[in-house]
Amino acid sequence: MKIKELRALDNTDLLQKEVAFKKELFDLNYQRKFGKIEKPARFGKLRRNIARIQTILRERKSK
Repeated sequence: MKIKELRALDNTDLLQKEVAFKKELFDLNYQRKFGKIEKPARFGKLRRNIARIQTILRERKSK
C-alpha cells in the first residue's frame, strides 16, 4: 500500500492492517520452509508496509 492510503486510515484500521500483514508474513515464512513460495518479493513488501504502519502510529502518538 502507498503511504497516502495508509495515512487516510484511522488508528483502528491501521492496527487491523498491521495484524493482517503480520499474519500473511507468518504464512509466507511457513510456505518458505516447505519450498512452495511463489512470490519471494512479497516478503519485502509486507515488511515495508508493516514498518510504514508502525511509523504512522508512532507519529500520531507523539503529537
